[in-house]
Amino acid sequence: MLQCIFLLADNGAVILEKQLTGHRVDRSICDWFWDHVISQGDSFKSMPVIASPTHYIFQIVRAGITFLACTQVEMPPLMGIEFLCRVADILSDYLGELNEDLIKDNFVIVYELLDEMIDNGFPLTTEPNILREMIAPPNIVSKMLSVVTGNSSNVSDILPGATASCVPWRPTDVKYANNEVYVDLVEEMDAIINRDGVLVKCEIYGEVQVNCLLSGLPDLTLSFANPSILHDVRFHPCVRFRPWESHQILSFVPPDGQFKLMSYRVKKLKSTPIYVKPQLTSDAGTCRISVMVGIRNDPGKTIDSIILQFQLPPCILSADLTSNHGTVNVLSNKICTWSIGRIPKDKAPSLSGTMVLETGLETLRVFPTFQVEFRIMGVALSGLQIDKLDLQNVPNRLYKGFRAVTRAGEYEVRS
Repeated sequence: MLQCIFLLADNGAVILEKQLTGHRVDRSICDWFWDHVISQGDSFKSMPVIASPTHYIFQIVRAGITFLACTQVEMPPLMGIEFLCRVADILSDYLGELNEDLIKDNFVIVYELLDEMIDNGFPLTTEPNILREMIAPPNIVSKMLSVVTGNSSNVSDILPGATASCVPWRPTDVKYANNEVYVDLVEEMDAIINRDGVLVKCEIYGEVQVNCLLSGLPDLTLSFANPSILHDVRFHPCVRFRPWESHQILSFVPPDGQFKLMSYRVKKLKSTPIYVKPQLTSDAGTCRISVMVGIRNDPGKTIDSIILQFQLPPCILSADLTSNHGTVNVLSNKICTWSIGRIPKDKAPSLSGTMVLETGLETLRVFPTFQVEFRIMGVALSGLQIDKLDLQNVPNRLYKGFRAVTRAGEYEVRS
């Protein structure tokens, strides 16, 4: 049973406090937590469960905001961590993104969501589709009405249809003129390439996202051609675990609308779709830089939205950088962004130029790390393939659609 939830900013300030039970948790627990973060560094902040002198603390960090939950009673640790993850995901879904200013601007909606998501310390309603029927997402019209009428509540007076359903995440009376279901494989590639060009780490974090526009109470079965490559799978509550455990098949009654069916990881990939080759030489107070980008393994689809970004070392006074393709911008905070877009077929994009070191330095001692972004539509680089999608209890006339996209996650090239 959770007793309190705190949201903390990067500087330790309390953005939001929500007491969940009759036993009030003092804010001093936040001071204790932040003192230990400062004294022990990020290693303390990365610990999901912490024992303080008076409470057990669960924590996650999302977009620079620390979510803390406190309890004094015995409870499953994963329940507290998973609930905080649900809170962060739903706030991000409602507000479009997650940051301190948005939470402050939509303070009332955040409190209303927490009131519906947890009851007396126990998780209650965490399904996004049901919450959207109960609490309207913020928009310009609702904000204007609240100013004019003085009523700041977005809570509906009518219970969602799913509350009377045998399946709690799906309403009972869903009807569509056109029955459609779309399945998307959305993957992010995390990679680290050292200064010698050796691939140190390469793995995929992926999600199976579904947009279900089906009437009635459909029963779906989704199977993959190669499920053995999947690791660290997480499922939506609608998934029946027994069919997956025995045959690696996803059997489920879907929520209405868009939802994340599952997430997964594919580890120890051996190649990346593009290469980045940086070269830096320095002497006599000047540093010459040359960076080449090209296709390493052609995925069969166009690689677009390629962006290369790196932070100039603090010792750089000025930089004169040009490229033979795309645009190069150096911002006032010394962040250089090279927007490439697509790689042309007739030439490999390259960036070159000179950088002037501060007075007294002959050679460059701190070398930049290059952050790479890209997108590939129509390909799941993990190799995961959907075998088939079977539907039961649905009208004969329906449309099934499948799509895949891969983009860069934490993709680093060290120089």
